[in-house]
Amino acid sequence: MTNTASYIRSMVLSQPLIKPAIQSAIQALHLPLGSKGLDAGCGIGLQSLLLADAVGSNGHITGIDIAPEFLDYGQNLIREAGVSKQITFQKGDVTALPFENGYFDWVWSSFLVGYTPSIEPLPAIRELARVVKPGGDVAILVWSSEKILPGYPVMESHLNATSSGIAPFTKNTKPENHFLRALGWFHQTGLVNIRAQTFACDAYAPLNDDLRNAMIALFEMRWSGIESEVCIEDWVEYQRLCTPTSPEFLLNTPDYYAFFTLTMFHGKVAN
Repeated sequence: MTNTASYIRSMVLSQPLIKPAIQSAIQALHLPLGSKGLDAGCGIGLQSLLLADAVGSNGHITGIDIAPEFLDYGQNLIREAGVSKQITFQKGDVTALPFENGYFDWVWSSFLVGYTPSIEPLPAIRELARVVKPGGDVAILVWSSEKILPGYPVMESHLNATSSGIAPFTKNTKPENHFLRALGWFHQTGLVNIRAQTFACDAYAPLNDDLRNAMIALFEMRWSGIESEVCIEDWVEYQRLCTPTSPEFLLNTPDYYAFFTLTMFHGKVAN
């Protein structure tokens, strides 16, 4: 499976898990009905669909991404959902948006700024703010925490200390570029009414098929390629607990419980 196909598969599988938290974040923005917004780094368009629902049939969402394969997949999604008139996809780079100043009523971006090493956060936030009208919202969403191996906190802490566990942060990343430092980016950009809000989601037994598959995808995404970075005991334990074919697969336990959080940073363009 190619990296692109693997990414698309992971996004589709994980959607039932993260969708409630994303919907809560979007609702907290109180996007005006009929407004025009930008989904920057829209991927395959799953969040564009949620944003379109929030602004109603008279609103419009423009989704941009640098990957044509993602946009092609997104086009099929919006066709199937019957919202092709409400959502437009186009290729675009968040560091050089192809829109005039103040073109949108608001902008949304998730898992992009602070996640992509080639994108400097502060210039990216400035570019997002540039295309928003005065008084409009700039919002970014990040994955901020999780506890998904109940009963094994030591092993989970070891897994989270690997390069995959701390990704997209790396040992060479400047502290101010860590995505949880986004308040600083917003202040330096000159945005006002800046806020941070965290939204939690739970997953617990009995898991339906969608949530089970989403949790399996999360295990795979969260700790990929870690074998060389953990001790042999942790690797064996990880395989025992996190491999679906293992007789002791953790998701099969009748008392399984996990939670994760997404954090939204948002502010308004000054009038």
